[in-house]
Amino acid sequence: MARKICWEIRLRIAAETAEDLPYLHSAASPPIIHRNIKTLNILLDRNYTAKTSDFGASRLGPLDQNQLSTMVQGTRGYLGPEVFQTFQLTGNSDVYSFGVVLVQLLTGKLPICFDRSDGEISVSNHFLSSIKQNRLTEILEDFMVSEENIEQLTQVARLAERCWNVKGEDRPSM
Repeated sequence: MARKICWEIRLRIAAETAEDLPYLHSAASPPIIHRNIKTLNILLDRNYTAKTSDFGASRLGPLDQNQLSTMVQGTRGYLGPEVFQTFQLTGNSDVYSFGVVLVQLLTGKLPICFDRSDGEISVSNHFLSSIKQNRLTEILEDFMVSEENIEQLTQVARLAERCWNVKGEDRPSM
């Protein structure tokens, strides 16, 4: 049986994971594009401290240009559309994946689930549809929602939505 992790801990997991990406994308030399940011690659210790792991799909980014052409690699449901359309890989590809992680922390749902209706097999479609129809609280894990944190949950949901901008350059920086 899976443990129900409270919102405060989930938010800390998101924040600690978000701190890893600017280091990889900017502070490391050469920059590193992870290519497989997902919940299974976020290790938690007994205090739920998050550490990004599994750099097997990672690529060293070029020092003299912003993007890298590459073969599609990563986990379905976490990859941004530009990876499939242009084979261009940037730090913004990891931002898209981080948005999926945020939605998983909010909803407890897998990124791809064939048990959902056709239009909602992807958690991103299901999530965006819920936001558009002003039904965000219906997709969030029930035990996490309270009057005290609904504004924070909504802000994180809006951040996840921004991470999924079709154009990578329109996604937030980490």
